[in-house]
Amino acid sequence: MNIHTRIAAAFALFVLVLLSATAFARVDRFEISSRADVLNGKPFGAVGPYEKISGRVYFKVKPEDAHNKVIVDLDNAAVDDKGEVEFSADVFLLKPKDMKKANGALLLEIPNRGGKSLLRLVNGGTGSPDPISESDFGDGWLLRQGYVIGWLGWQWDVTDDPGNMRLYAPIAYDEWWPKHLTGLLRSDFTLAEKRFDMPLGHLIVGRIGGREYPVTWANDPRNTLTVRDAPTAPRRVIPKSAWSFAHEVKGKLEPSNWHIHLKLGFDPGKIYELVYAVDDPVVVGLGLAAVRDFVSYVKYDKQAVASVTQVYALGISQTGRFLRHFLYEGFNADEQKRQVLDGVLSHVAGAGRGSFNHRFAQPSRDAQPMSSIFYPTDIFPFTDLPQTDAVTGETAGLLDKAFAAKVAPKIFYSNTSYEYWGRAGSLIHTIACGDGASPRPADLDCVQDAKIPENVRIYLLAGLQHFSGPFPPELGKGDLHGQQPQNPNPVRWLWRAMISNMNAWVRDGVQPPPNNYPRVSDGTLVPLRKLAFPRLCGDGSSTRPGRGTVPSCITAPTNLNEAWRLDFGPEWKRGIISKQPPEVGKAFPVLVPQVDADGNDRGGVRIPEMMVPIATYTGWNLRHPNIGAPDQRVSFLGSYIPFAKTAAESQKTGDPRLSLAERYKSREDYLGRYKQAAEQLVKERWLLQEDVPAVMERGAKEWEEVTR
Repeated sequence: MNIHTRIAAAFALFVLVLLSATAFARVDRFEISSRADVLNGKPFGAVGPYEKISGRVYFKVKPEDAHNKVIVDLDNAAVDDKGEVEFSADVFLLKPKDMKKANGALLLEIPNRGGKSLLRLVNGGTGSPDPISESDFGDGWLLRQGYVIGWLGWQWDVTDDPGNMRLYAPIAYDEWWPKHLTGLLRSDFTLAEKRFDMPLGHLIVGRIGGREYPVTWANDPRNTLTVRDAPTAPRRVIPKSAWSFAHEVKGKLEPSNWHIHLKLGFDPGKIYELVYAVDDPVVVGLGLAAVRDFVSYVKYDKQAVASVTQVYALGISQTGRFLRHFLYEGFNADEQKRQVLDGVLSHVAGAGRGSFNHRFAQPSRDAQPMSSIFYPTDIFPFTDLPQTDAVTGETAGLLDKAFAAKVAPKIFYSNTSYEYWGRAGSLIHTIACGDGASPRPADLDCVQDAKIPENVRIYLLAGLQHFSGPFPPELGKGDLHGQQPQNPNPVRWLWRAMISNMNAWVRDGVQPPPNNYPRVSDGTLVPLRKLAFPRLCGDGSSTRPGRGTVPSCITAPTNLNEAWRLDFGPEWKRGIISKQPPEVGKAFPVLVPQVDADGNDRGGVRIPEMMVPIATYTGWNLRHPNIGAPDQRVSFLGSYIPFAKTAAESQKTGDPRLSLAERYKSREDYLGRYKQAAEQLVKERWLLQEDVPAVMERGAKEWEEVTR
């Protein structure tokens, strides 16, 4: 039977896996809609063939259970005849056909806005939402290791893109039925070019990151549109006569509850913010329960579709924040008080949590330089161990509930240089002076290094941007159009090492590489005003090709994303926002990595590109004048600023950095040092020996690019 016949048979039979509620807590059933061999039964090393399973898992939870009470509005959702709330989620699994050859662990990627990234990031695959071809699976590294690989829908408002993983959650009502719950929602955006219509959903990297609540009453007097020039600049109200809830269809303006139309158009480089009336909130926090209960199922039900003994959850950006929120809210214990996640890899989350468990929460919203501003993203507490906010007097730590329940997992927090500029990354390992160090009150303007618990490792992946940029380096496009080419440094091989280190830590007790991040105590973490970035001036003709009309001097930004004390109203402790926009108080002090004479980060894990540099690799990139606000930063991107080839060229362009010719005698000299750097990373367990040839191939290409 070939793969297509098997898929057809699976759909025809609609395989239904029934699970015992008493045997396994809160999963009611698992419906398999498709089951097929991967690549027609191709073996992946000693593990052998894999199979691909997709379907839907159905859950039930009791609102009165202590483990569920934290879910906002769960007590306002409809229940069945047993008093339980029902919901479901999409699931997608890759598992060895012979589970005796599996390594016993599930690697669960929490989908970022519904997508699947793991095979692309780690295996070098194409990133297909439904992997079918050889290229979709890349080099097959994860499968050769014997992992069960999974994705589970947790977000209710993902777009309808094919293959997106979704949570199917109920709506909350006041007094059950039929009185609707109402509120105000906020949507903000900054454009790269003039437009007249905008969807209400969150725009991220040029696309809609999530569907949005429609406006309920277009004529509600509380509906307000404002514009401002920078995040903390004063808002200017746009008269209601100048805009409407509508969009153009074939040249005709039509009413729409999902769009806003501005008669004179939205100008690039401006922050527009819409506050509007909505109703019928989804019980968003059930996404946290879905992850908890699905993991509990695969760990503790031996009849599970893919039974494992360890589970490592991996979240990137939005879902790295989701995992921090998951731990903070106490979801790592199931309803039987058993630990669910054994390991957590929270990548490029910065200091954030997110809109994952409050009324009218918008899970796609994050915190960018010019959009998604003042949402409940970078909010107290930031450190794992308790810290005290000297303004409010609140004392809390991110892992308080996990430690109290004795279910704290092993954790890697990995951030790139970007998160220190764009996601308040320093706050996860700094506290106010005097906080926990002495009896005196914490000093708001003084910062010290925080204590890190034994189950946590914090890593700065120095010289990388939020996601790996293209190679050869190129300018960003659309709303990512920066003044410099994107930072191209790769994260792929670091990922393979981190996954291997986590597995060894959890299964065998092998300690991972020590914490490696910039510190206040050694001067590698500093306030922005003390950053020693070199001033690079000149016409840019040789060192900065293709930049277009931009300032002749490259200087570091004068601003960075801050974490503010936000007042969402008196009901915020119950998960209800009553102030839109929130009242903004004093910011928490955010610091950045100090740099060397080349402008490269001094602290953190340094890949060969940083140890044997041919360029300056930053965690920031200023917006191109063509898209407005050129003094502000582009979301997610760093900069690639190559060294001059010769000393004469450096002098001509006003570049104080040593040229390539002054650093390296030849290509062979460069590659020899590059290999030494790679071997050093192998010893430090930041690079697998098997990946050294690929790393060396990349190094050779980088030399060719910078010297051509």
